[in-house]
Amino acid sequence: MARTSTTTLYISATNTRFPKPPLNLQFCHNATKILSLKNPLPLINKHPFLQYSHHHHHHQKNPTSGAINFRSLVIKASSSSMASSTKIKPFSVLFVCLGNICRSPAAEGVFTDIVEKRGLDSEFKIDSAGTIDYHEGNPADPRMRAASKRRGVAITSISRPIRPSDFRDFDIILAMDKQNREDIMEAFNRWKFRETLPDDAHKKVKLMCSFCKKHEETEVPDPYYGGPQGFEKVLDLLEDACESLLDNILAEKN
Repeated sequence: MARTSTTTLYISATNTRFPKPPLNLQFCHNATKILSLKNPLPLINKHPFLQYSHHHHHHQKNPTSGAINFRSLVIKASSSSMASSTKIKPFSVLFVCLGNICRSPAAEGVFTDIVEKRGLDSEFKIDSAGTIDYHEGNPADPRMRAASKRRGVAITSISRPIRPSDFRDFDIILAMDKQNREDIMEAFNRWKFRETLPDDAHKKVKLMCSFCKKHEETEVPDPYYGGPQGFEKVLDLLEDACESLLDNILAEKN
């Protein structure tokens, strides 16, 4: 009797969206927007396992501050001839800022551009999100898109809020500033009691600037109310951090 083939698939759970309670958040945008937010994510205190050192002068990065825990999803198949094949899941990266219209879309665009130039686009899944849903469904800020375009980087993402499934689906989550990181962690701490999330998912959350090598800043500043120079500064920091981020990922994989 011929053997029938079997296939075992390990697939992440489908996206679920958990209702978000009210939040007293310090916004970079104006007060009128604060009053009109729809169910923003809550704030939390800083977590001891997410402490970073900050030196404004002679700043030296901790070489292990950007350490990444890697996991891969393997799809295995067996046939009557006992042949097998293995496929590695793309490494997934999520960039997060407040509204997902300036910094995190730019980070997504910059990282995607670097990955494509190295011919590694098939090995990565790249996305961005915000800690609030105020701009959900909107494209990135036109000023950010224009500044990126001048550098040859396209920003095509549409704003969305972070969701519980992101903690399952992404291998690393990059927060643009400390407040973003706290909001992400607060969301995780609330969702983990009602969602099936990895116990160590908090270890995936890193500060974007922890990967910078040429710049001493510890946060990517929000350029929303600044002039053109603010958007250029954001891109300078992201180009630095994204190059180092990719190098770290490739070094760990090898």
